[in-house]
Amino acid sequence: MTTTTLPRWRQIQRSNITRHDQLIEFLKIEKSTTLINPKFPLNLPIRLAKKMPKGTLDDPLTRQFVPLLNEAHITSGFTPDPVGDRGCQRTPKLLHKYSGRALLVTTSACAMHCRYCFRQQYPYETQIKDYTQELDILSRDDSISEAILSGGDPLSLSDQKLKQLIENLNQIPHLRRIRLHSRFPIGIPERITLEILHTLTQSPKQIYFVTHINHPRELDTTVLAALARLQHIGIPVLNQAVLLHQVNDDIETLHQLFETLADHAILPYYLHQLDRVQGTAHFEVPIKKGLHLLNQLRGRLPGYAIPQYVQDLPSTASKTVIL
Repeated sequence: MTTTTLPRWRQIQRSNITRHDQLIEFLKIEKSTTLINPKFPLNLPIRLAKKMPKGTLDDPLTRQFVPLLNEAHITSGFTPDPVGDRGCQRTPKLLHKYSGRALLVTTSACAMHCRYCFRQQYPYETQIKDYTQELDILSRDDSISEAILSGGDPLSLSDQKLKQLIENLNQIPHLRRIRLHSRFPIGIPERITLEILHTLTQSPKQIYFVTHINHPRELDTTVLAALARLQHIGIPVLNQAVLLHQVNDDIETLHQLFETLADHAILPYYLHQLDRVQGTAHFEVPIKKGLHLLNQLRGRLPGYAIPQYVQDLPSTASKTVIL
């Protein structure tokens, strides 16, 4: 398939910044020892790069996506698999950690690479051809009522592959809900195509869409319009954020983020304590500070605009609510 026949969103994705020298030139940063060529590749959508100020690394969006030297630091207590994914694999593509729901690792590809990603060292299959084994397991286990499509990012799949996967899940009688986790709308909102909307509209099962927004500057009219298209066909949109040092660990940023989400009927679902994957210690916020911020939010926002503050720990029956 030539570039001219690719869907528009895929053409946009191909313009992502993926080279160290390209990043330095775009952001007008002097070559510096604070930036590295990382093991976890650089992958930054142009629309997010355009929101970053030039000539500085001291910016909440820049810190989320630009690989800094801190990633090379080895820190005790930080591991390759901080949430215990590998211990709950029924196959390399099917994770069954919590009762009643299972997560399908649909792909290793993402719209962007967040520098704190907890699956950046996950042993993805190099080429995922199909989900035959995983669908068979789901069809035989009637204790599972919800299938979660994650990755990577399930919206990295073509419209046709995503449609086929959802249609296959719709054939499993005991599945009641299908949940998609995606960060595409903030980096390439054009990904919410008419084809995807049609596929989701045709599903007889309840669809949930969970996006991932950490800072209010990730939101703009185009992003919100893309999410509204999902809402207009009856799909609840939820958000999960990660509490990150020098990104959103202050009351004004969190207040603005969660109030803006509430203004657009996007439910602030979770605020995650950082998953302690090796190379991300510079992002960690002390739990004591996180609790203080949540207590401040309770004095400013209605209950539905305040997320649960949670931690994803290995070998637990659910997310651990931090009280």
